[in-house]
Amino acid sequence: MPTTSPQKTALGHIRVLDLTRILAGPWCSQNLADLGAEVIKVERPGSGDDTRSWGPPYLRDAAGNNTTEAAYYLAANRGKQAITVDIASAEGQEIIRALAATADVVLENYKVGQLKKYGLDYESLKKIKPDLVYCSITGFGQDGPYAHRAGYDFILQGMGGFMSITGERDDLPGGGPQKAGIAITDLMTGMYSTIAVLAALTHRDRTGEGQYIDMALLDVQVAMMANMNTNYLSSGVVPKRWGNAHPNIVPYQTFATSDGHIIVAAGNDGQYRKFVQAGGQPALADDTRFNTNPGRIAHRDILVPLLADMVRQKTKHEWIDLLEAAGVPCGPINQINEVFENPQVIARDMQLTLPHPTAGEVKLVASPMKLSTTPVQYPAAPPLLGQHTDQILGSILGYSDEQLSALRQKNII
Repeated sequence: MPTTSPQKTALGHIRVLDLTRILAGPWCSQNLADLGAEVIKVERPGSGDDTRSWGPPYLRDAAGNNTTEAAYYLAANRGKQAITVDIASAEGQEIIRALAATADVVLENYKVGQLKKYGLDYESLKKIKPDLVYCSITGFGQDGPYAHRAGYDFILQGMGGFMSITGERDDLPGGGPQKAGIAITDLMTGMYSTIAVLAALTHRDRTGEGQYIDMALLDVQVAMMANMNTNYLSSGVVPKRWGNAHPNIVPYQTFATSDGHIIVAAGNDGQYRKFVQAGGQPALADDTRFNTNPGRIAHRDILVPLLADMVRQKTKHEWIDLLEAAGVPCGPINQINEVFENPQVIARDMQLTLPHPTAGEVKLVASPMKLSTTPVQYPAAPPLLGQHTDQILGSILGYSDEQLSALRQKNII
């Protein structure tokens, strides 16, 4: 069980039964755990969440040996309690129904209709818990011609338009569609699901009424295209890839320095002038082709190579110091090690270390949510497979040691 803290938590009164795996669902339940909810993660006996084995890298123990916990799994499962239950069995289904009767929220990301076969769908569970908030996460939602398709983040990035605007320009070397470096559709679905669950809980607390939440990765990917959607809907012009450049502002892109890369975001003519002055090329601001943003847009292919030559003359840190002093928006393109060495990241406590039952300790990334009265807490590291099975089934459902032993012998738990 999570450790008890005298501090108030926003969701300390909420119990979540988490039947999700991989990333979108666990990201949602990790958010809820960070905010104080009791999250019971249900996994398959023997193997568990697929991401437990998605390595290397794996968490290492004090002797430097790999544990069974992949780093991928660790990213999305802190603060939870883990039990193993075979939900394909009648006994396992009874355990899930009994736990759902005590829960405020059920999260699941099974294929459409799969849990109905087990009597674990919303319509079945709301009969025993009428005020239940039940959130289903699938690739394409519960209806429509694609509802029964499997949904994968990579595919949804392409189908939902993200890759049509991501990647280098088609007319430049390396041009073409590019996925994001992280599973951005899964992560955003986890975030939207968190918001939806919190909204449903607020409604329940006001009215006593539970509800069903139908979350789809494709819906989320379409929604998160934001201004690119409205650009198209307003103009009828299909957006295209611009790589690290901006279609409407120059210079607003990456540049290679002598030892790395920087981002320069000169959003107006004054910032552009300061940029080229800092680089020792004030004539590039006086040139009538370049002294206004419309001119720079029109002569982009002439100007950008000149700016690139200028930027290559100094190091990344020299440019950052010069441009920050001049008031030109800029930033480095950090590698991950540089991110965690950044003084602002350090000051914001974005890395944490938690005790771990086999590795001794585990390094994780903190939640970005900073609440003054109900701060995020980190009661436990990502749990081992089935770590809390006996404890949860004993304390919540009243199973005896003999009952637990019998279930374990039949591979139900």
